[in-house]
Amino acid sequence: MKLLEGKTVLVTGASTGIGRAAAIGAAQHGANVVINYHSRDDDADACIAAIEATGQRGLAVKGDVAEAATATDFVAKAAAEFGRVDVMVSNAGICPFHSFLEMPAETLERTLRVNLHGAYYMCQAAAKAMVEQGDGGAIVAVSSISALVGGEYQTHYTPTKAGVHSLMQSTAIALGRHGIRCNSVLPGTILTEINKDDLADEGKRKYMESRVPLGRLGQPEDMVGPIVFLASDMAAYVTGAALLVDGGMFVNLQ
Repeated sequence: MKLLEGKTVLVTGASTGIGRAAAIGAAQHGANVVINYHSRDDDADACIAAIEATGQRGLAVKGDVAEAATATDFVAKAAAEFGRVDVMVSNAGICPFHSFLEMPAETLERTLRVNLHGAYYMCQAAAKAMVEQGDGGAIVAVSSISALVGGEYQTHYTPTKAGVHSLMQSTAIALGRHGIRCNSVLPGTILTEINKDDLADEGKRKYMESRVPLGRLGQPEDMVGPIVFLASDMAAYVTGAALLVDGGMFVNLQ
């Protein structure tokens, strides 16, 4: 069953990790997919090749989500290529781990601009296109378990993910009258480029695994089902919601 048959899905930060998995998963569910990426040309090309291998069409648009113009350009090129915008998956994010007391201003500013400003710009641009089309749409933002819990070396990151979660709650209200649903997914520890170096420490990785009731850390592909569900008509009465996808880590307090 292809849940996104005939839809055009936009995914930011899609050259690697969760974004890449979501883009390919959307194509497997029948969507044409437009990906945004920042700098990894070879990885973006490989993602498009994987999308096209499903029989769907793909388009890669390079750009820095921290800049508002990137969002308008991304959405405009998607609409020009495929005629419409049905789903925005706002995924692009960074987390350069750093201690709080020595946090450089530029590290804080960059993280805020990519993770929070970028999500705002992308969701706003997609929503404008959906409103103009007049037949609704879906926005899925990748927040994090870090929206709900703290992290010693993530004092710049966790507020942005809480902000993304809050953004979906508020846009669900603002856009509901237009038939646009806005939801967030909150991944737990997913093995991606963001945490590759941090989890290279075998002791830390084993500790993190021990906190997950399902007994393993997540893979990017674990996010595909939740994202596709929220993007699809199966979630037609779901908006303003947050779906925790963490293998049970959050509830494992004992």
